[in-house]
Amino acid sequence: MSGTASASHAIDMPNAPLALDAWRSAVAHAVVPLRIDELGGVAFHGHIAQTVVDNVSLFGIAATPHVVRRTPELISEGDDQYYKLSLQLAGPAVLEQDGRSVGLGPGDLAIYDTHRPYTLTFPERSRAMVIMFPHELVDLPRDEVARLTATRFPGETGLGRVINPFFVELGRNMDQLADSHASRLVHSALDLLVTMLSQELHRRQGPATHPARSLAREVREYILRHLGEHDLTPSSIARAHYISTRHLHTIFSAEGQTVSMWIRSRRLEHIRRDLADPLFADRPVSWVAGRWGLHDAAHFSRLFKAEFGESPTAYRQRLVGAPVRQAV
Repeated sequence: MSGTASASHAIDMPNAPLALDAWRSAVAHAVVPLRIDELGGVAFHGHIAQTVVDNVSLFGIAATPHVVRRTPELISEGDDQYYKLSLQLAGPAVLEQDGRSVGLGPGDLAIYDTHRPYTLTFPERSRAMVIMFPHELVDLPRDEVARLTATRFPGETGLGRVINPFFVELGRNMDQLADSHASRLVHSALDLLVTMLSQELHRRQGPATHPARSLAREVREYILRHLGEHDLTPSSIARAHYISTRHLHTIFSAEGQTVSMWIRSRRLEHIRRDLADPLFADRPVSWVAGRWGLHDAAHFSRLFKAEFGESPTAYRQRLVGAPVRQAV
């Protein structure tokens, strides 16, 4: 646990906190179904504030001692799948998932997955910021992220000295995330998170790392570097790694998808993000799609609507109010 943990008495509870039943209801509605119980015989009181930016939810939480459990009974195969990033701001916490348990103190980050059981214990009064976002926003395979759940990323060493303070300030200024530039800021934060996770995965990679796991990581990193190239195909990827296309497809079939499906989903997610970015508001939709390797406007529009439920033009207008420059 971080050595910078502050005393619990320094944590002021906000005005008009929620009692336990109201808290359970608010959390189930805003987050995912959870089992929440008091700790130490202390009557529960808590405050939760929520900001939603695009499809990312940010929560500011302050509460008395309690324990949160995502049990197997609360998880359904049909549920949307999210990661949650927890930033401890005051007081201690303990996160358990995937057979690991880690203590968190102020300034520490940790990631966990709502699609698998987890437990969060807050033995004292505490404050935290939680960011919940779909799996698809992370350019890392789920089995790789699963290796890093319930892992402490401290704020005082390594990349944490740069990245963690960014998240702290994001939590302090949730009320400022109200205009079209908020999407760019929040997704930049997630980029920093992916950078931190990737660095940790590479740090753990050594001579004992399974060759298949190393190859899978190299292939995905290669795809992401070349995602905007129109001629990125399974054949070109296989040639670049001196493997057969059959071997390449085997790498992705382990996760129940094909390499083409993974490329398409990554391209659509990057396009969706750029369409929500005011920086590109004056660019035609076709230009944004082409930037990520999809040059057939009609085909792209069909793919986007099938994936996100609305046309790319409608999506952009809803988020940034950009003028229509090209109907697709």
